[in-house]
Amino acid sequence: MATVDDPYKGYRNSGLETLKKFDVRVWDRVKVLSESGTFEGVLLPRNEMADTFHIVLKLDTGYNVGVRAERISAIENTGRSEGHYKVPEKEFPYDPEKHNVVLLGTGGTIASRLDYTTGAVIPAFSPGELFGAVPELADICNLQTHKVFGIFSEDMGPAQYIPLAQRIYKEINDGAEGIIIGHGTDTMHHTAAILTFMVQNPPVPIILVGSQRSSDRPSSDAARNLINAAMAATGPIAEIMVCMFGPTSDKYGLLHRGTRVRKMHSSYRSAFRTIGDIPLATVDRENGVKPLRRDFNPRGGSGKEFKLVPTFNEKVTILYYYPNMQENLIRAIVGAGYEGIVIAGTGLGHINRPLYNVIRWATGQGVHIYMTVQTLWGFVQMFVYDNGRYLMDCGIVPLANMLPEVAYMKLSWVLGQTNDREEVKKIMLTPINGEITERERPDGYLVFQGGLPEVEQFMRDYLL
Repeated sequence: MATVDDPYKGYRNSGLETLKKFDVRVWDRVKVLSESGTFEGVLLPRNEMADTFHIVLKLDTGYNVGVRAERISAIENTGRSEGHYKVPEKEFPYDPEKHNVVLLGTGGTIASRLDYTTGAVIPAFSPGELFGAVPELADICNLQTHKVFGIFSEDMGPAQYIPLAQRIYKEINDGAEGIIIGHGTDTMHHTAAILTFMVQNPPVPIILVGSQRSSDRPSSDAARNLINAAMAATGPIAEIMVCMFGPTSDKYGLLHRGTRVRKMHSSYRSAFRTIGDIPLATVDRENGVKPLRRDFNPRGGSGKEFKLVPTFNEKVTILYYYPNMQENLIRAIVGAGYEGIVIAGTGLGHINRPLYNVIRWATGQGVHIYMTVQTLWGFVQMFVYDNGRYLMDCGIVPLANMLPEVAYMKLSWVLGQTNDREEVKKIMLTPINGEITERERPDGYLVFQGGLPEVEQFMRDYLL
């Protein structure tokens, strides 16, 4: 535990003037009267890169609020607090009866401390730190941690995918009985997809986990997700999976197959959904992993070869079709040397007629073009209308119900191995682990639309 020596840490200009005017310092408990209302809490240091117009309080609810300095009429000092900078660290116990799990960090926040120098939430990452922050982990597994990267999820790419896949393969061959990957949530489903193609038929669970809300927030999902991920890493399903909240409450987590999962909300804790299918399992501390289906790769392997195929061609892109898309866009992509294009088309897999000739030209140049649907649910059906059949004649290949981002990852992976048109098509259309399904389950498309009487009744009976 440490205190901040600078009594005005991070405050400048009008914010600094306000603190001096009312004789208050960082970590004082204060009552602030302003045009926006009255606020009570602990006066926090400022991020040195933040604006200079606000003071920031940590309210008793655990949430932070910024109050514009020029609107403050009075600040009353009601006490003093201290800043906590370090997660308590304890030695992680070893139990020979428990599974040995390896946590690989790529970035994002699991458990954390707040660094007020930069305003960043710094992950608590060593086994001792994690045990200090989430002691329940010691009841589930033996844990080792290794920081592979420390980047935002939007910065993940092939320079990270390939060494991450190689590290997973090595850890499993060295005896790891479960792998957890700490990952930022924004592109976690992209990483899950590419790892499914690069690390095939694993004999142990490989779990990607993150948190929608950082550990310094009272509504954080970080600890719960980490506990659920540890349960999943010791469970019976040996696949690449995403483990995040199921409902918005903390009742249970869901395990989503890496090729059928997508982040579907920017801020909900239950942001991840299995698309066109159902999740593999529920998971929680009390009940463990409860499979929702039986067609999963079991722990110990299914008889197929555990293999590593770490390839990626960066000259692949996704085009999200929109009305009036111009042919010069495709010409520019081809001119830039791109070898593969995944189109997220409308309806059953459509684009406008003015693009037909440039599509035929592009495929004639050797570019591999595949069609998915921007509806996400449902299948590409290019035999239904004349324009779909014409597009196939131009060289576009339909990808059934493969999700656009998954198709992008798979095409990048395939073109890293071969450029032979028929071989690329064969691999793209041969499912590796659920990226194409034979059909969509009757319960594979469920979108609750509020306001409808049956949905409102369901929510009253079961969710509220």
